[in-house]
Amino acid sequence: MDIGGSLAKVVFFEPNSKADGAEKKKRIVTKHDLTRNLSSDSDNSDADDNFEMLANYVLSNHYLGDNGIRDQRLEMHDQQFHGQSGTLHFIHFLTSRMDECFEFAKTFRLPDLSDVVCATGGGAYKYEGNCKEILGMKLRKYDELECLIKGIHYIYAHNPLSECYFWEGVTSDGSSPNARKVPYDFGDPYPYIVVNFGSGVSILAVQSPDEYYRVTGSSIGGGTFLGLCCLLTGCETFEEALRMAENGDSTKVDKLVRDIYGGSYDKFNLPGSTVAASFGHMMHENKRKQMSKSDLARAALVTITNNIGSIAMMTAHAQKIQRIVFVGNFLRTNDIAMKMLAHALNYWSQGTMKALFLEHEGYFGAVGALLKLSDQVNTEKNNNKQ
Repeated sequence: MDIGGSLAKVVFFEPNSKADGAEKKKRIVTKHDLTRNLSSDSDNSDADDNFEMLANYVLSNHYLGDNGIRDQRLEMHDQQFHGQSGTLHFIHFLTSRMDECFEFAKTFRLPDLSDVVCATGGGAYKYEGNCKEILGMKLRKYDELECLIKGIHYIYAHNPLSECYFWEGVTSDGSSPNARKVPYDFGDPYPYIVVNFGSGVSILAVQSPDEYYRVTGSSIGGGTFLGLCCLLTGCETFEEALRMAENGDSTKVDKLVRDIYGGSYDKFNLPGSTVAASFGHMMHENKRKQMSKSDLARAALVTITNNIGSIAMMTAHAQKIQRIVFVGNFLRTNDIAMKMLAHALNYWSQGTMKALFLEHEGYFGAVGALLKLSDQVNTEKNNNKQ
C-alpha cells in the first residue's frame, strides 16, 4: 500500500491459478454476496474461504464499496514474482476511509493469513497504531521516495511501449481539442527530474537507479485544488471538481497580461493570454457577478498547475537537467493539467523540453513497496537455505 494524504493506493499480485491443467474460473461475487457473508457467523468460517470470497469480489468488480476503484485499464499481465506468473492489479480509495478498510479486513479475518501489512507514504506512519489496534497487524514501512523511484523503473521496464508519453498539439488553456498522446522512449532516462504531484508536491533529481535526492517541493498541490474547490464551489470530490473545471472559463477569474497591457508584453515575450494575477479579477464586484462556480474551479486548477510547472522548470534549470517527468494522482484523469504543463514547458523552453507523463500516475510508490517486500522475501528464503 501507498497511503497518501488524499488517496490510498493498493497494488497486489494475483498468481495465475491452474486447475486440471486449465485456467481456474473465478466465481463472480457481488456486494450483496459480501453483505450476506458479513451478516453470517464469520467466527465459524474459514479464513481461506473468506479471503477467496474477498479476492473474487475485488477481481469481479470495478467499483469497490462506496469509494474504491480498481483500475482495470492499468492491469499488467504476465508479471513474474517468486517463480510464478500472474497479474498486477491496481486499486485506490480515499485515505479518510482507512479505518473502514481495516475493519473490513478484520471481518474477513485477513490477520489469520498474515501478521504484516507492507506500506509506504505518510499514512504508513499515521495509521500504524490503528492497524495494530484494529487488526493486530504490524505495518512494515518502506521509504516513500525510494519506493517511488523503484516503482517507476520497474513499471517502465515491464511496460516500455506505452508507459511514457508526452502531449502534442496543446494550447495554453488546456482545452486542446486536437492534442494527442505521443509515446516517448524512456529507456535511458538519466538524469531526470520527477515531480510527484499528489496532495502536496515533492520534486526529485534522479541521477541513476540508486542515486536520487529531493530537491524541493510545495504545499500547493492536489489537496490545495480540492480544498479550494470545496470552499468556493461546494463540491465534495476530486472528480466533481474536475468536471466543474472542464466546463469553466478561468479568464473570467484570472487577470491576464492583456487585461493590464491591452495586448502582449513583447519585450519579455509574454503573450496577452498569460496569467498575470491568479484570481485577480475577483477584486472587482462586477467581475464577481459575471463568473460561475465552474469558472472558479477552472481558475483554481490553472493556478495550481501553473505554479507547479514554474517550480519544476526552475528546478530543472538549477539542476541542469532537461528531462522532467510528472507523476501522482493529481494527474489521474486530469487531461487539462497535463496539457497545460505540456504547453508551458514547450513554450518557455523554446521547444527544448517536454513534459513527460506515465500511465500508472500515482501507483509507483505502492509498486515499489511490493518490490521491497519481494526483495525481503527472497533474502529470507536464501538465508533459510544457508
